[in-house]
Amino acid sequence: MAELTNLETFVAAVKAGSFAGAARLLGISPAMVGRRIQALEEDHGARLIERTTRAQRLTELGESFFAQAETVLEAVAELDDLTRTEPGKLSGRIRATGPATLGIHRLAGVVARFCEDNPAVTVELSLNDRRADLIAEGFDVAIRVGELQASTMIARRIGTYRFRCVAAPAYAAQFGLPATPDELRQHRCILNLNMSPRNRWPFIGPGGASVIAEVEGGLQIDNGEAQLAAALEGAGIVYLPVDLVTEPLRAGRLVEVLPHWQRMTLPIHLVYPSRRLVPRRLSAFMEAIATGLKDTTS
Repeated sequence: MAELTNLETFVAAVKAGSFAGAARLLGISPAMVGRRIQALEEDHGARLIERTTRAQRLTELGESFFAQAETVLEAVAELDDLTRTEPGKLSGRIRATGPATLGIHRLAGVVARFCEDNPAVTVELSLNDRRADLIAEGFDVAIRVGELQASTMIARRIGTYRFRCVAAPAYAAQFGLPATPDELRQHRCILNLNMSPRNRWPFIGPGGASVIAEVEGGLQIDNGEAQLAAALEGAGIVYLPVDLVTEPLRAGRLVEVLPHWQRMTLPIHLVYPSRRLVPRRLSAFMEAIATGLKDTTS
């Protein structure tokens, strides 16, 4: 088992790009990472990683060794999955990441139900609006909102993220509401620092024509919940995911702006590294996420 542990440590160090990064992923010290990789090199009589005080890089042999090591670890994980549990039961660990708002309002509940149905599986769910590097940070799968850049990752579209344009009744009473997207430029708007460009809000008119509204606002925030809080205080008009505004709209704490104009939609994808063998627990987890986040009419 020591050989396998050393192999896992080597792969983690390569993916993380440093011994310190591998240590964080594995929950051990950088010194322990170094000792395990040194033991692996001694066992095979070859230098796999060239190390300096500032950087590390794979040797030519190390590159070939790394490719084979990943294949071996995937095969071992699949065998472990098959033999450690009763037929039909799942076990092991899954590391997943996703955006904060989607995670809080929809994803966490789906994951909780998956864990209840599969008590031998441990799920680590990281929620933030930064797009994590799945390989370097050791994630098995990401749930991502928006268009994807070209990569070697496998992507599967599982749903659609919808938005609403809203304001507090107090704001509407004091300043009125726009009748068309063009009139938004005359209003205070709360901008999202994570949108690019943040000052251009897309709409589709009743006749199907696309319109881009140029908006302005002195308040710009990088978190949806904080934007919502500001809007509820009457700070301005905001363009937010349906997940955030459904309940305040029902309760009358918000009013819809431009209700006859369609707002932006973004795709929701599952993204995961290409691999020859996908563990059963990960396949089941992704199916649960796809089912839980499937399109609705909201």
